[in-house]
Amino acid sequence: MMDKLSHITEDSIRLLVDTFYAKVRADPELAPIFERAIHDWQPHLDKMYAFWSSVMLTTGRYKGNPLIKHKLLPDIRPESFSRWLVLFDQTCTELFDDTVSAAFRAKAERIAESLMLGIFYQPGQPWPPLPSARGVI
Repeated sequence: MMDKLSHITEDSIRLLVDTFYAKVRADPELAPIFERAIHDWQPHLDKMYAFWSSVMLTTGRYKGNPLIKHKLLPDIRPESFSRWLVLFDQTCTELFDDTVSAAFRAKAERIAESLMLGIFYQPGQPWPPLPSARGVI
């Protein structure tokens, strides 16, 4: 069994992204959403390495707009983010010690909440959105 990693590096980010997206691609709920959106996985993985490097190591490597990309996904639902977080949490727990896992999870939860607000929030409607609600884009 692999020792759990106790600090965040570019290599540990790469391991997290690769392991996590292998789970996503096998997940019955998330795989169809991603497969319709991503036809060549390596460029997506490269973006995710840069994204998490920017988030966790403040490298500034990521240049992009995740909200726009996620708004364009017709099949995304509020519960998709819950499932994403479950898989992300499982992956972090498998790979990292409690401190590193908690750091990644805290960022992931804030990112998921921000994306959900950007996609689904409608003034005057309850928050969080009801399951299967789709905001007007």
